[in-house]
Amino acid sequence: MKKHAFVRIAGLLLAAGCASAQQDFNMRITEGMPAVSFALPPFVSSAAAKTEAAEIYSVLEADIKYTRIFELLPKSYYGYIRPLLDPNNPDFKEWESIQTNVLFAARIEDDPAGGFVFAWVLYDVKSKRPIIAPRRYQYKDKNLRYLAHATADEIMKAYGEKPIFTSKIAFVSNRDKNEELYLMDYDGANQIRLLYNQVNDSNPAWDPEGKRLAYSSWQNLAVGVYILDVFEKARTRVPVSLKGQNYTPAWSPDGKKLAFASSMSGNHEIYVADIEANPTRVGRIKQLTFNPGIDIAPSWSPNGREIVFTSDRGGTTQIYIMDAEGGNTRRISFGANHHDAPAWSPNGDKIVYVARVDNVFDLYLYNIRSGQISKLTEIYARNESPAWSPDGRHILFTSNVSGSSQIHTIDVDGRNLRKLTSQGENKLADWSN
Repeated sequence: MKKHAFVRIAGLLLAAGCASAQQDFNMRITEGMPAVSFALPPFVSSAAAKTEAAEIYSVLEADIKYTRIFELLPKSYYGYIRPLLDPNNPDFKEWESIQTNVLFAARIEDDPAGGFVFAWVLYDVKSKRPIIAPRRYQYKDKNLRYLAHATADEIMKAYGEKPIFTSKIAFVSNRDKNEELYLMDYDGANQIRLLYNQVNDSNPAWDPEGKRLAYSSWQNLAVGVYILDVFEKARTRVPVSLKGQNYTPAWSPDGKKLAFASSMSGNHEIYVADIEANPTRVGRIKQLTFNPGIDIAPSWSPNGREIVFTSDRGGTTQIYIMDAEGGNTRRISFGANHHDAPAWSPNGDKIVYVARVDNVFDLYLYNIRSGQISKLTEIYARNESPAWSPDGRHILFTSNVSGSSQIHTIDVDGRNLRKLTSQGENKLADWSN
């Protein structure tokens, strides 16, 4: 699920920016269903743990709001019933009386051995049974945000949803002079620099396991494709070609192939390379497109059978889909004379892309089944480089709505615009699984 800016090339390609218990329930929330009423009362806590309780509560509250499948019960409702003093013994009749479907009950207290204990249960109020059986975590460090995010992920998995809260976002920033790769949490927290180069790096693309990034780098005046192990910090160049410029990489859903654009044949076409366990070696490299136009920015369908990409083969920049082997190419964008940066949704039902209409760049959604197109952004700014959240409910993109290029998210229905970055110019973000 990748995103890249379409750029015309004259000679050298310039920077494109352009402890588990058995769960009693496993539910699946589908789009269009009413949100589930979720009660998140204040945590029971010891005096020594009040600060930790407040921080975990704040982060978890924000995560639950972000899900789009839960609706937090207004805090004023809690005043109509007795305070929850024992998370293991709630009065379900009282909670049902204030329209609660799901109750998260937690206790945080200091641990005599050092650190704190965070214990919680998630209840289905109507059945008076746990959705997630009691959990108990002992911790000594101060990574409370991660603890809250991991808890939110457990809740999502109990409902059959893809967890997103411990996922990471890679992006490009020039805050330290040249353009480098950075990493942050899904909500914009904990922004760190990944690479320290004297040249520009761009177009980060997560592998399916969320451990490696493929990206483009301008090394020795040539654009090459590299792979970075985010946790081991190991970096290797993928030898896809000894000539030409190679850029805009995109992993296949099984993590065994990289689609990328290259000028190795003299024209900018799309190729696929078989990636071996050792990324310094590649297997077969296959050219997929053959035409005088510029073909770039591939993005795989979730089943790995098709690739969407950008091409100006028809005289204007448009969006095309082809089979993963290069055949059956068809155009899906019409109307405006500039469409770019397609990204296939994790559910396979939509493609988000950029279109320029009346010199305004906005995000649009193409429905695979119906062929209908809907406009996503209406914020009167240059909105580009979309990428999907792992659950397909949110879209990451670059916008200059605040005056400078920054990373934002928006819900797939166009609601809840959120700005994630502010330091320097930031762009070309990708969201890990």
